[in-house]
Amino acid sequence: MRKRILGLCLALATFAAAAAGTENKWRLQFSGNAESAGRIVLELSPSVGEPIRASADIPQGLGENDVAKSVRGALQAQAGKRYSVETDDGEDVLVKKHHGERDFIVTVVENSVRGVRIGVGAE
Repeated sequence: MRKRILGLCLALATFAAAAAGTENKWRLQFSGNAESAGRIVLELSPSVGEPIRASADIPQGLGENDVAKSVRGALQAQAGKRYSVETDDGEDVLVKKHHGERDFIVTVVENSVRGVRIGVGAE
């Protein structure tokens, strides 16, 4: 039952992201400190093709700038050939498609880090 509910939630999140539309550049805004250890999982879904998932393990006590750096590193490791990933203003992560790639959607699949909020918006 729990897996079914989780599956429905993920499907709803994907549908909501698809309704928002694909873009060529996204900004992830991290706020708050890691009050617990946890994991942040993001998915980059191109308009056509296979999505890419990146997972960052976040230790307790990290500030928002270090959380952003950890997520940036995870995204670079998984998506570096297709997307440019960089930090901006310390707590923001910018993800841009490389030339020739399709527009895409960024979805937060999981955030189990208590105290950390993630805002996702098209640039």
